[in-house]
Amino acid sequence: MAARGPGTGSGPGLEGGGPDDLPDGLMVAGRDARVIVFNAAAARITGVPAGSAVGRDFRDVLPLHDAEGRDWWKCLAPYDGLSTRTRHPERVLFLPGGTEVLVTAAYRRDADRRVERFTVCLRDALHRARQERDRADLVSTVAHELRSPLTSVKGFTATLLAKWHRFNDDQKRVMLETVNADADRVTRLITELLDVSRIESGRLEMRRQVVDLPDEVRKVIAGRVAAGEPEDRFRFETRGELPEMWLDPDKMDQILGNLVENAVRHGAGTVTIVVEPDAHKEGAAVSVRDEGEGIPPEAVQRVFRQFWRGPGGSRRGGTGLGLYIVKGLVEAHGGVITVRRAPGGGAEFRFTVPAGAPDYAG
Repeated sequence: MAARGPGTGSGPGLEGGGPDDLPDGLMVAGRDARVIVFNAAAARITGVPAGSAVGRDFRDVLPLHDAEGRDWWKCLAPYDGLSTRTRHPERVLFLPGGTEVLVTAAYRRDADRRVERFTVCLRDALHRARQERDRADLVSTVAHELRSPLTSVKGFTATLLAKWHRFNDDQKRVMLETVNADADRVTRLITELLDVSRIESGRLEMRRQVVDLPDEVRKVIAGRVAAGEPEDRFRFETRGELPEMWLDPDKMDQILGNLVENAVRHGAGTVTIVVEPDAHKEGAAVSVRDEGEGIPPEAVQRVFRQFWRGPGGSRRGGTGLGLYIVKGLVEAHGGVITVRRAPGGGAEFRFTVPAGAPDYAG
C-alpha cells in the first residue's frame, strides 16, 4: 500500500481520520522545526498551499505578529524557550496581510525535555467577530426595548406618587393600565431572551404529551379575537387525518402564537392556517399564510436569524427574536420550518413536526 504524504491523510501521530478532516487549521513541526503536517484548513486560512509548506521552517511558512507588530515566534522562542512549557492558550495574532487568526500551540517533549513535536492550531477569527457583533446587537436591542417601557413605568409611577390626590379614579386607572401593559412588554422581552439562551445552549426541555393540533390552532385564533382582532380576519382549514401527535403543548402554543401574530402584524388581509398530515413522513404540517407584500426572495435566508427587521428594516413593535425562537422550538421537536410566497401573495410559513413518542428525549 502506498504511503501517504506528510501534509495530508492520517499524518504522524494522528489516528481515526486525517488532518484534512479537521475544521481548524493544523500545522505540526518536528524536531528540526520543519513542517511535517499542514492541513487543508491551514492552507485555506493562510493562503499557503500545503505542498509548499511541508519541509520548510514553520516560521517561514506561518509568520505571525501580535497587535504591536512584533514577530510572535521571536517572542515565543518555541524551541529555545522554557523547557517546562506544554501549551499556549488561544490568542489573537495576525498574518502578514493583516488577517486576524486565533492561535493555540502545544508541545510534545522527549525525555530530555527537548521539543519533539510543535503543534499549532489556527481558527478563522471571522466567526468570533460575527459573535461579537451579535452580542453587541443583543445588548443594543435589549437596551432599546427596555428603555421605552421602563421610562413609561418610572414616569407614571413617580407622577402618581407625587400627585395622587390631583387625579380622579379614571385618570389613575389609565396610568396604571399603561404601567401594567409596559410591565408586560418587559416580561415578554425577558422571556424571549431566556428562550434564545436555552436554544443556543441546547437546554430546551421538552415535555411531550398528546396534543390536538387543530384544537391548539383554534385556541390561538380565539385569543387573537378576544384581544380585539375581527373574527373574519382568520380562516382555519384541516385536511386529512393526523396521527397521534406527541408534542410539547406550551412550545407548540408559542410556535403557533408567534406565527399568527407575525402574520397579523406584518401581513394584510385574511390570515389562513392549514393543518394537514405531512406527506413525506409520519407527522403533521402547519401553514400560516397572509395576504400582505410577502418577503423578498433575497431576504428569505435571513428571516430566521436573530434581530431580522423585515423588509425596509421595519420592526413594527417586535424585538426581531420571534422567528428565531420559532425555528429553535420547531427543530427541538425534530421538525423543519420554511418560508415562501403564499399562493395568493403574501408570506407562507410552513413547519412540519414528526408524531414523536412519549419516551422521545427531544
